[in-house]
Amino acid sequence: MASFSPAAATAANQNPNKSVEVTPAPEDSVSSLSFSPKANHLVATSWDKQVRCWEVLPGGGCQAKASISHDQPVLCSAWKDDGMTVFSGGCDKQIKMWPLLSGGQPTTLSGHEAPVKELAWVPQMNLLVSGSWDKTLRYWDIRQPQPVHVQQLPERCYALSLCYPLMVVGTADRNVIVFNLQNPQAEFKRIVSPLKLQTRCLAAFPDQQGFLVGSIEGRVGVHHVDDSQQSKNFTFKCHRDGNDIYSVNSLNFHPVHGTFATTGSDGGFNFWDKDSKQRLKAFSKCPAPITCSTFNQDGSIFAYAVCYDWSKGAEKHNPSTAKTNIFIHSVQESDVKGKPRTGKK
Repeated sequence: MASFSPAAATAANQNPNKSVEVTPAPEDSVSSLSFSPKANHLVATSWDKQVRCWEVLPGGGCQAKASISHDQPVLCSAWKDDGMTVFSGGCDKQIKMWPLLSGGQPTTLSGHEAPVKELAWVPQMNLLVSGSWDKTLRYWDIRQPQPVHVQQLPERCYALSLCYPLMVVGTADRNVIVFNLQNPQAEFKRIVSPLKLQTRCLAAFPDQQGFLVGSIEGRVGVHHVDDSQQSKNFTFKCHRDGNDIYSVNSLNFHPVHGTFATTGSDGGFNFWDKDSKQRLKAFSKCPAPITCSTFNQDGSIFAYAVCYDWSKGAEKHNPSTAKTNIFIHSVQESDVKGKPRTGKK
């Protein structure tokens, strides 16, 4: 584990939404952002093989706390529910378990045969779930070196989201598999994504009744699990500019109001209300794609990363010239609180 010091603040904020920059910035694209469930500690994983943590201070400033390394690019992160431990996984096929706040050294969980793409902690089961490109989910009791259960998937895991007992997993070939974690060894339902192209991100409803799915086609689907509620399903277009279509890269429900945010490769982020089927707030676009985002535990902060979008291909990426930024945005309640749709019956 290594400490790192914050860089000097820039003289002028160039962010079009006046979001505050987190420093020092990672040296390559950010693959995931996650806030502690207990405090304003923000973790970022990136393609420069690092996992970094900052404390977001009152007033918007950030203090860098510590970092650890993987042997290959890091793709995902999750916090334990006590806010003390961070999990990270990536292209080295390993999961690091980092007792961040106690200052301990990370330990490793091994077993996946391909990169680890998704992680989620399930406090109701006291288990960690990992999803991999090896076409498996693995459930880990972190006191043991081997997984307690391995679940086969039809294809590579691309996205995962849960709100206990509902867990949804998106894979290649547009599969979306729904699990009831009260019986985790059996699929609850398997569907074909309501969107036409590859699934990029998922977000389980806070009421466990369904999920959002975002894809590379600049569209989001709102899907209910119960067959009796299928009439409530719909899709909508977003992150488009004329004939230009951009990937939806992340979906995040607000922890208080149940509205949600989308970010995209057009550099924009928006807040939406699925119940009234309207956009609550559109923000000015950043000059590069937003690859990932997250709300803090009370929804007062929205963090997002602006950097190179790896969906464009590795051959077009130059880390020495590509600029990476992480920003924190102060959330106004009026921007995320649901409201009736005016002018509609």
